[in-house]
Amino acid sequence: MSQSVRTRPEGSGQALSEAYDTALLDLDGVVYAGGSAIVHAVESLATARAGGMRLAYVTNNALRTPDTVADHLTELGIPTEAGEVITSAQAVARLISEQVPAGARVLVIGGEGLRVALRERGLEPVESADDDPVAVVQGFGGPDLPWGRFAEASYAVARGVPWFASNTDLTIPSGRGIAPGNGAAVEVVRIATGAEPQVAGKPLPPMHRETILRTGAERPLVVGDRLDTDIEGAFNGEVDSLLVLTGVTDGAQLLAAPPQHRPTYVDADLRGMLTGQPEVTEADGGFRCGGWTATAGTDGLELDGEGAALDGLRALCAAAWTAAGAGTCELDGGKALARLGL
Repeated sequence: MSQSVRTRPEGSGQALSEAYDTALLDLDGVVYAGGSAIVHAVESLATARAGGMRLAYVTNNALRTPDTVADHLTELGIPTEAGEVITSAQAVARLISEQVPAGARVLVIGGEGLRVALRERGLEPVESADDDPVAVVQGFGGPDLPWGRFAEASYAVARGVPWFASNTDLTIPSGRGIAPGNGAAVEVVRIATGAEPQVAGKPLPPMHRETILRTGAERPLVVGDRLDTDIEGAFNGEVDSLLVLTGVTDGAQLLAAPPQHRPTYVDADLRGMLTGQPEVTEADGGFRCGGWTATAGTDGLELDGEGAALDGLRALCAAAWTAAGAGTCELDGGKALARLGL
């Protein structure tokens, strides 16, 4: 996928699991939510793997180690090896290792996932700004991370020690709702120091590079639920993407997406990997998909027809994205989305 202005979702005559060699799957909101598997995820991934598609799980959450994530997925019924899990901790550890001497001390503000990733790169995790670190790395530390850890980071960063962050997601889903993510913690140190970290995680290139290096994917398909991390990361990496509507993104957000947030394909859940994707074609001054035709009228987006709701959503996306061009669609799509139950 080139970095051009996407005006409609693409179609595929082949099942996506056949058209691409590797699925680069986000976890929260795609494979599981609140620790439990999302409906249709287990069987869809098993079918894709049985058909020859490689699966890799790509997460911005730097707290858990690849072994822990693989064990969790296996418990859910998705047999997974640690080598199939790529984390933002691994991406940021590589980024740091390219800028500091081998064996250097790195102040860790986060969890075990960061420590394991740093040791993998031959770096020594330390706990205090007084341990003479040559870098500071900050990643999600979970709800029990002491407030004093942010002070340690601030002391070191204020002394001029280079600062790195695994990712800057402001929120993270939990079983009880949406909680503050690593990006919120990064803001604490930013406010205290006025500094800016180097960031590795999605949607930035270091994470995509780490994923390709570890998987060797030649025709990857990014599968995610977030426009500003998964889909933008695919855009930055110039690869195709599938948005599934099992996580944080709803129809209204999709219609309003700027070019870097527009996915190649859209489907309800991971079953979309196992099928072809319908074409969206120009018709009657608008766009047709399945039994639906969508147009951009003076007052908003208009939708006529019947059939599968996702076909209508794809047609609406084409109308909205074309009307918006390189910007964000501001046309009211509420009535059209209501017809689709979205």
